[in-house]
Amino acid sequence: MELQELGHAIRQARLIRQITQAQLAQAAGLSRSTLNRLENGLAGDLGVRKILALLDQLDLTLSLQPGTRLRRRNFVEMACVTASVSLKNPLTEDELTRALLTGRLAPNRHSHLHALLDGAPPSLLKGLFDQVSQWTKPGKLENNLRKLAHEVHALRPIEQWLKTD
Repeated sequence: MELQELGHAIRQARLIRQITQAQLAQAAGLSRSTLNRLENGLAGDLGVRKILALLDQLDLTLSLQPGTRLRRRNFVEMACVTASVSLKNPLTEDELTRALLTGRLAPNRHSHLHALLDGAPPSLLKGLFDQVSQWTKPGKLENNLRKLAHEVHALRPIEQWLKTD
């Protein structure tokens, strides 16, 4: 499970229980801004004790299961490789995820995103969109992608693969 998926699940549980971020954060011993970053898929590294404290406040548990041999495709990872193929410094998964979730691109990464949006196969872009859209509110990722595509002067219209079926 990705940290972004966990953050989204925590947000959903909190909203169902009608608890504010401030209330949950205080009860779990975190700052509200840390909880906000987690829920929005932007938390860098968060220790297991903090995660368990949040889950405990929401009456949720974390369980481990044996892994399957079939690994899910990681479209974020594949997109980073595609975006970095002809560039000296690779785009990291964290940089790409943060850009998609916030609509703000890290400095010196415009070429990477341009290469990705104009050069990647539509199926990769659709998979990337589908994967990351699970970690944010409906409509937010679409708006961020449009903004980023405009910012990097992408030539390919993103509407073809942006549509969620």
